[in-house]
Amino acid sequence: MVEAIVNAGLGNVKSIKRMIEFVGGSAEILDSPATLDSFDRVILPGIGAFDHGMRLLDEGGWIGPLHAIRARGVPVMGICLGMQLMCRGSEEGVLPGLGWVAADVRRITPEQNCLPVKVPNVGWRDTSVVKENLLLNRNESYRFYFVHGYRVICDDPADLLAVIDYAGQTTAAFSRGNLFGCQFHPEKSHRCGMNLMQRFMAIAA
Repeated sequence: MVEAIVNAGLGNVKSIKRMIEFVGGSAEILDSPATLDSFDRVILPGIGAFDHGMRLLDEGGWIGPLHAIRARGVPVMGICLGMQLMCRGSEEGVLPGLGWVAADVRRITPEQNCLPVKVPNVGWRDTSVVKENLLLNRNESYRFYFVHGYRVICDDPADLLAVIDYAGQTTAAFSRGNLFGCQFHPEKSHRCGMNLMQRFMAIAA
């Protein structure tokens, strides 16, 4: 099986490819959506601003093909900004997101009775898995590397896959059907990232 990595100009796709190959998988970096529907799993990476990300997806012709593979049940994993683009929209911009998950993206601010925190959140965080899922083992301990100033707020708590304690409970990952989102960077998260990537590669459409 070969993983497709969307290269819309949004992230360090080569690091993700190296991670997949290091754990024994195979990945292809796609510079256009022409062959996207021929893959069994897709990774949507991203760094940067929300509106810029959506514009790059639109200008590159990715949005229609991404909607098509999502509807077909192909497992899709969004990383960092890629996860946020799966939501309805963001306080960071004005453009609508892909709208795959009933969630909004909001700037990190301390919740009531929480101590002030640095924004963006940069560094390693202990991550708690909150539901059974195909991506992370609920009985294992995880520590992932984060770089983000905005966080995903899901309408339905059942979509939460993992959380961190940062300015209150902050979404670290979500899942709904064939969709998975990671706010952290698995490609920078050493052993825990490798474990996650291996599990994603084992998910069948």
